[in-house]
Amino acid sequence: MEVESGRNGLTGRQGTSLESDLRGGRPERAILVGVDFQVRTHIRRAGVEGARAAVRAETEPDHPAAEPLRTTAPQPGGPSTALDAEESLAEFRELVSSAGAEIAAELLQRRARPDPATLIGSGKVEELAGVAAATEADLILFDHDLSPTQLRNLDAALPCRVLDRTQLILDIFARHARTREGQLQVELAQLEYMLPRLTGRGKSMSQTGGGIGTRGPGETQLETDRRRIQRRIDHLKRDLEGVRSVRRQQRQRREAVPVPTVALVGYTNAGKSTLFNRLTGGQVLESSRMFATLDPKLRAIELPSRRKVLLSDTVGFIRNLPHTLVTSFRATLEEVEQAEVLLHVRDAASTYGEEQKSQVEKVLGELEALAKPRIEVLNKIDLLGEDQRRGLAGADGSGGAIPVSARTGEGTDALLAAIDQSLHSDPLIEAELRVPQQEGAVLAAIDAGMMVRSRSYEGNLVLLSVTGPASLVGRLGNYRLRDR
Repeated sequence: MEVESGRNGLTGRQGTSLESDLRGGRPERAILVGVDFQVRTHIRRAGVEGARAAVRAETEPDHPAAEPLRTTAPQPGGPSTALDAEESLAEFRELVSSAGAEIAAELLQRRARPDPATLIGSGKVEELAGVAAATEADLILFDHDLSPTQLRNLDAALPCRVLDRTQLILDIFARHARTREGQLQVELAQLEYMLPRLTGRGKSMSQTGGGIGTRGPGETQLETDRRRIQRRIDHLKRDLEGVRSVRRQQRQRREAVPVPTVALVGYTNAGKSTLFNRLTGGQVLESSRMFATLDPKLRAIELPSRRKVLLSDTVGFIRNLPHTLVTSFRATLEEVEQAEVLLHVRDAASTYGEEQKSQVEKVLGELEALAKPRIEVLNKIDLLGEDQRRGLAGADGSGGAIPVSARTGEGTDALLAAIDQSLHSDPLIEAELRVPQQEGAVLAAIDAGMMVRSRSYEGNLVLLSVTGPASLVGRLGNYRLRDR
């Protein structure tokens, strides 16, 4: 496959962006293929044992094996958090819509195990080819990652382009990247994904090979492509290291003034950007489409204690998030690593919230951020009925989640109070202050950064009883009477 470098990576039959390949101005028509390889081996075993039990029931009625056999295995871990095939396909449908494609048809394949050559088996491939021809589809999207061999075989057997789940997510990221940093990160992820999927004879055509069958006419197009891609990957990594260096310098300047950072994390489309705008008064893009936010945003907010914190909006996570994206977006996700408190925003109206929660925690584990203090935020309660709202208290098993509606603002005061209580880097202390009335700047700083519990006057002095951050109280040492 011949490739060329572009802003968002490579273009070619396997690497074409959905956005760049429209037919006569209309969206591309896509066929969605869902797969289900969750085999219940205990049911198959139950079928064999059930046949034996039936024979024993006739010949040995008193034999223990003649008792009715259970075909449902026990669930020691409680209810499963995994998505079933239909739910997974529904989520994949949202991804396809976010990519701007039009769904022409959907197929769901259930198999005992993946076919190593085509993932879904030769019979299903023939059926898929017929559906693609009948619907005039432009591409076929698999809700599963394809190996290089599977991708090559499917590409040869089907009449239109084939993309897997990771390629689709990468395409969505490419569409939504706006800053130079975001574009660099997306391109790096695309190239690292594509590099092992270039096809050709490789070393057997290399002029540097040795031995029978390894000497060829010279370097192949495949080797040229690989070398060009590797050079570009190395260049992108150097550029992103420069971005990380700038971020470290910015963080060091911020740390000179102790302002803690609170990071929003959560599943894609959980409402993080809407909540960010509600708390900060910002104008970050709010969209129901997945991965609308790629570039981190930082805004200062004031807590009930008058303390200031920086709130960070980050990229959303998703089930089976490609590892190349986690690696490439390391510079962006450093805000999560450096945050003092994480706000885990969850969609309270989602039917598979526990699965989403486990996937977010999986990515946080990769970022080594699971040990950080986390506040569970159950968003979108405005979409719930009264009975569902009453059930939220026990939805997470601890009753510690904060129900909010980022759309209406309901519950945000309780959330700000919870953030206030969870911060430990600049704790609140109570103090008694005595400030001359002519020190207007000092009095203004107290009113702006502390909670004044009482105020009285004694001659030319203002006596204040305050609660405020230790850093600010410490700077007023000349005016302190005593701490409480």
